[in-house]
Amino acid sequence: MNRELIFPAIIIGLSFGASAVYALQGDFYHARYWFLAAVLNASVTF
Repeated sequence: MNRELIFPAIIIGLSFGASAVYALQGDFYHARYWFLAAVLNASVTF
């Protein structure tokens, strides 16, 4: 992995993590938001 991709990968991982936490709490609106944010970030970055 290039050095330039480390920070975006961390942000994507945190977004997926936030999605999982919200989903476990039953807040599917925010879980969907963070999941789609991670997907959008990944599609732009990679």
